Amino acid sequence: MRAVEESTDELVDFAEITEIELRILRRMKEYTLGDHGSVFHGTGVDFVGLRDWQAGDRMSSIDWPQSTLTNFTPMVVRDYEQPGTAPIVVVADQSPSTRCGAAGVPIAAGIARAMATIGLSAVYFQDMFGIITFDKGFASMAALRPRVGRGHVIHCLDAYQGRVSMEDVRSGHRLAATIGGHLRRTTLIPVISDFLFEDASARIKELAELSSVHDVFLVMIDSAFAFELPDVSAGWINAFDIETGESRLMSRRELRALGSRVRAWQDELEREAHQRDLDVLRIGVNEEQSLPALLEFVMVRRLRKA
Repeated sequence: MRAVEESTDELVDFAEITEIELRILRRMKEYTLGDHGSVFHGTGVDFVGLRDWQAGDRMSSIDWPQSTLTNFTPMVVRDYEQPGTAPIVVVADQSPSTRCGAAGVPIAAGIARAMATIGLSAVYFQDMFGIITFDKGFASMAALRPRVGRGHVIHCLDAYQGRVSMEDVRSGHRLAATIGGHLRRTTLIPVISDFLFEDASARIKELAELSSVHDVFLVMIDSAFAFELPDVSAGWINAFDIETGESRLMSRRELRALGSRVRAWQDELEREAHQRDLDVLRIGVNEEQSLPALLEFVMVRRLRKA
């Protein structure tokens, strides 16, 4: 796998977000002929608690009396929920390996585009959208609580790219308990990853347990392209694992087979997920090929649950 050099380029830029929005609007017109009413019921909101201020919070949500008790470090805001359909919380892989790729395209770009597509479709339905990111096979997790609006979707994309601080998710004994304990009600949970971590099979089993309460499906990023490296003349190559920091000496023959091994690994995980009644959408990083398939899948699933 080739590491993509750090740059100021965004994984998803404004032009791509606009294109995704236009595609969603065009596609949804075919599904929702006539009036599309709001999913909200009334104008009231439900108070659910207090939390620390985060970038993007409105000034009107700040609880000034409580903030004085902390000397405004941090400021405290009131958290509300508004009645509606099931919120959407994307669980996205943020491990260092996703920042690697080929031809200047990291695996994380495919994850970010999938997140943007799902998030902007939530905006159309006026659904709340949030994210949970994980690192190194769910070793550490962070989150942004679900909210409504295009601005919050972009805020979540910025958080995925590491430019926004997030709330730590308290770990439980099992992944299903960790994610389920963070959610306040039944939620649509797309899990977006390349699933190239050691205990992926066990994690899929735990996600299947979570699907007994929430609507869970997997979006698998086909990352074999990142391992199909140019041929080299050297007989032995020293490979470095960006996540563990370990290095390994491999033959030229092993290097050539990496792409096939990754593809076979993902094929096996996809079969296992289907056996556990988890839907899997497998997409690449090419937006022209992956975006229509993802959009079709998300639209049909969202309408089925609305």
